[in-house]
Amino acid sequence: MQQNIIHIALVVKEYDEAIDFYVNKLNFELIEDTYQPEQDKRWVVVAPPNSKGVTILLAKASKPEQVDFIGNQSGGRVFIFLSTDDFWRDYERMKSIGINFVREPQEHDYGTVAVFEDLYGNLWDLLQLSPEHPMAKRLPS
Repeated sequence: MQQNIIHIALVVKEYDEAIDFYVNKLNFELIEDTYQPEQDKRWVVVAPPNSKGVTILLAKASKPEQVDFIGNQSGGRVFIFLSTDDFWRDYERMKSIGINFVREPQEHDYGTVAVFEDLYGNLWDLLQLSPEHPMAKRLPS
């Protein structure tokens, strides 16, 4: 049997501002942006460049109770882990365009990591795993 997680829903305030952040700041690819008239919403999917794994579904809050979760989907913990093949390249580029890092880079036995915020305040790890780490073997080369 083979199964895959293909999307993670990320609650956002507005589609276009979220697309702008993920595509123009994080360099993600816009995979799909389809209007769904029967539900008066859009199906918006983004993914890191050249990624073949999980994508992010940008899901606009559509109910009052969902608004409280914008920027706090994981209760203040790191929510998403963005793996890179060149930590320092991506870190320096992100810093240069104003991405807010709330924890500066640290070297650990598992790799190099820093924590940044997305446009709503969700916490992300920017992470380059060491080649020996079990997850490094699962990443596409």
